Amino acid sequence: MTRPSVLVLACGALARELEAAFKVNGVGNVKVEYLSAALHNRPERICEMLRTRLASVRRSFDRVFLGYADCGTGGEIDSVCAEFDAQRLPGAHCYEFYLPPGAFNALHDEEPGTFYLTDFLATHFDRLVVETLGIEKHPELLDIYFANYKRVVFISQAGSAKASAAAASAARRLGLPLKTIEAGWGQFGDSVAAFSEADIISGKEKAGPALVPR
Repeated sequence: MTRPSVLVLACGALARELEAAFKVNGVGNVKVEYLSAALHNRPERICEMLRTRLASVRRSFDRVFLGYADCGTGGEIDSVCAEFDAQRLPGAHCYEFYLPPGAFNALHDEEPGTFYLTDFLATHFDRLVVETLGIEKHPELLDIYFANYKRVVFISQAGSAKASAAAASAARRLGLPLKTIEAGWGQFGDSVAAFSEADIISGKEKAGPALVPR
C-alpha cells in the first residue's frame, strides 16, 4: 500500500514533543516545518504565515496537520483548516492541549490571575517574556504587566529538572507562588496518535491508536 505524503506545519515550541510523538508512533513519511515560537507574542501573524506556506505546497501533500491550537487567532485558524483541508491540535492554546479535557478551565476558574508555563516557555522565559516584552531594558514594566497575576502554573511535559528549575526561576522573578502539574502530553499526545493511526499515515492495516508517553 502506498503511504500518503504528509506535511506538518507547527509552532517551533512543539519541536521536541512532535518529534518524540512521531517517533513513538512509528511515523516516518512526514515532512515537518516549524514557524517561529516568537509568534506566541504575535498571534495575528500565524494564519497569514500558514496560508502563505500552504498555498505554495498544499497540492504536493495528501494530508496536512497544523501543530497549533487556536493560539490567539480568534478562530481564524479553523478557517485555514477548512481552506486547505487540514487538521489542528485541540483547544485554545498549548496550556489547554497539554492537559486532559476540561482541566485548563478548572485551573482558570480556580484562579483567573494565573501565568502559565510549559517546558518550552519555562526554559525560554527570558527570551520570550523578559526580552520580548521589554522588561530587560525597562524593569519597571514587570510590575505593570504582572500586577494582577496571583500565581504561576507550570504544566510540565517531560518532568525534567532543567525545566522545573527554569519555572521556579521565572516564578521568583515574577514574585509569584509556583504550582507544578506533571501533565505529560495530555490531549496533544492523543491528537498526534490519532493522526498517526496506521490507516491514515503508515499505509498499513488499521491497528488502533498508538501508545504515547504520559
